[in-house]
Amino acid sequence: MTKSAFITGITGQDGAYLAKLLLQKGYRVHGGVRRISHPETTRLAALGIADQVTLHSFDLNEINNIVRVIRDTPVDEFYNLAAQSFVGASWEQPIYTGDANGMGVVRILDCLRTYHPNTRFYQASTSEMFGLVQEVPQRETTPFYPRSPYGVAKAYGHYITMNYRESFGMHASSGVLFNHESPLRGKEFVTRKITLGLAKIARGSNEVLKLGNLDVQRDWGYAGDYVRGMWLMLQQDQPDDYVLATGVTTPIREFVRYAAEALDMELEFMGRGLNEMAVERKTGRRILEVDPDFFRPAEVDLLIGDASKAKSSLGWHAKMPVKTLAAMMAQADFDALRA
Repeated sequence: MTKSAFITGITGQDGAYLAKLLLQKGYRVHGGVRRISHPETTRLAALGIADQVTLHSFDLNEINNIVRVIRDTPVDEFYNLAAQSFVGASWEQPIYTGDANGMGVVRILDCLRTYHPNTRFYQASTSEMFGLVQEVPQRETTPFYPRSPYGVAKAYGHYITMNYRESFGMHASSGVLFNHESPLRGKEFVTRKITLGLAKIARGSNEVLKLGNLDVQRDWGYAGDYVRGMWLMLQQDQPDDYVLATGVTTPIREFVRYAAEALDMELEFMGRGLNEMAVERKTGRRILEVDPDFFRPAEVDLLIGDASKAKSSLGWHAKMPVKTLAAMMAQADFDALRA
């Protein structure tokens, strides 16, 4: 029998890659979008699947909407990938972020419990919950210490998923995903800001790339690898929570260097702190400078995940190294600017 799935946030990076994976596996795929009149389907179109999914108006903050959609759309698997997903914006919109990323999860869970208790549920948790890290590397048992309203709200979503699993016997799992990127990443995220900015410079732009703290280190993987882990979690007999990560941490400075190398730009970094900048060795032209406006009120300095549990229980591991990822994203942006 053909399986079916519902993906909130289907028009985002992860939603689009997950939809493609499920379609390849023969699923009927439904997706939730906030504005059905003009849905942003460019990512689905880029993957060639925009006409293969059924879209529904779905808002994490509107309980009546959630009730109607879940009641009337029975599915085998439900993936909650929707969120206010930009960490930086969560300080400007802390209440909205808390409602969407925290309360939105329990709205979905309770509707599923009421109408379709056998539906398997996936919650998109995040490494940002670790925040001021309590151990290195971070694993499923590492205590949370979130450092942003985004991380705090996601921690609630994570724990309420666990609570519904234990209280009501629901097949509800959370994936604690470390940073995962792709050419479909939003332009407001630092990796895409880097690759798009450098691609513009390589195409002849005179602008200078402005970034915040270059010492911040992240565990970056490829989004296409990570959605496979989401699917594997819901194929297990027993629900559980899993860290998905590469186990390699890279400073933002090095991600910049990798992306620049892919565009035949060799950078030299000089200065420290707010005075740090990067110039192109061949020309001496300033390519990058640090801007204090892009520093966070409370920074998460180091994230590196231990995905041993996912490897042993799911057979999952990250395939694409960060240098390849940075090069792929930079080349995609460079090519798109030519079109």
